[in-house]
Amino acid sequence: MKLFAYLAPAERLDELKREVPSVVATHGRLIVAEGPRLQPAWCHNVWEAPEEISAVSIGEAARKLRAIQRNWALLDHQDHRRAALIQEQLPKVSAKPLVFPAPVPTSPLGSWMLVNRDLILASSQCSSAFPNGEPQFVEPVGPPQPPSAAYLKLWEALTLFKEHPVPGEKCLDLGACPGGWTWALQRLGAEVVSVDKAPLAPAIAVLPRVKVLKKDAFRMRPEDVGEIDWLFSDVICYPERLLELVQTWIAAQPKLRMICTIKFQGATDFETVEKFRRIPGSHVQHLFHNKHELTWFRKPIP
Repeated sequence: MKLFAYLAPAERLDELKREVPSVVATHGRLIVAEGPRLQPAWCHNVWEAPEEISAVSIGEAARKLRAIQRNWALLDHQDHRRAALIQEQLPKVSAKPLVFPAPVPTSPLGSWMLVNRDLILASSQCSSAFPNGEPQFVEPVGPPQPPSAAYLKLWEALTLFKEHPVPGEKCLDLGACPGGWTWALQRLGAEVVSVDKAPLAPAIAVLPRVKVLKKDAFRMRPEDVGEIDWLFSDVICYPERLLELVQTWIAAQPKLRMICTIKFQGATDFETVEKFRRIPGSHVQHLFHNKHELTWFRKPIP
């Protein structure tokens, strides 16, 4: 049976193992499992074709990797100095931070690690175009500056979504305080309705194309704002309550594109996560910029 390797987010190996059966090996936060190929939520990168490569010297290791393909990203696991010396002999991979909005890189990028001093585990094909599934972004210039770092997970989500709001589109930002997502959406030229009982940062609340509604996100109804193009939510709530909210909006406006953060207060609620997955057009993923939370994406099915 074919093997795949799955890279867990830092400190989330147990969650990934809960999603992936048939594990045959674990190397740090990378687990190798027998197929079929899965799409676990707690995963930053899938190694699609892992293979073991023996190499008794640094030069031999680099030559064997170069013979497979050009671009490689190191997953540092052990024998750190030796691994770094091998990586130095590989072609330089340009992994410059993205200036958002920018497309996902298209150059093939493989991943490799040292399992022990003389044994490499490598995969020339990976699910992520970013080294170890970790996109980086150029810091924004202002003013105004974003009021928090939450904009980074929205930038990452929209980059992976491969679409973003454009001028003339209308966005609903639920649980908007202090305004990081509203700031990011407004910069794209979209109209933003920001909803929260708590106030937005003053510099964000007065931006053009931003309408602030001081309301409870869970008391908002589709008829309160009319037709929208995108629904965003970074609101703090239990996953079941967020599920009820998005189901209400989908029923009223089936063509909505949606990006929401599923936050956990304690253990991961795998049961509710699975209910999110079953919504047509859905995908659930832990982003590099997420904490103990997942991001749910929804594209309407034509």
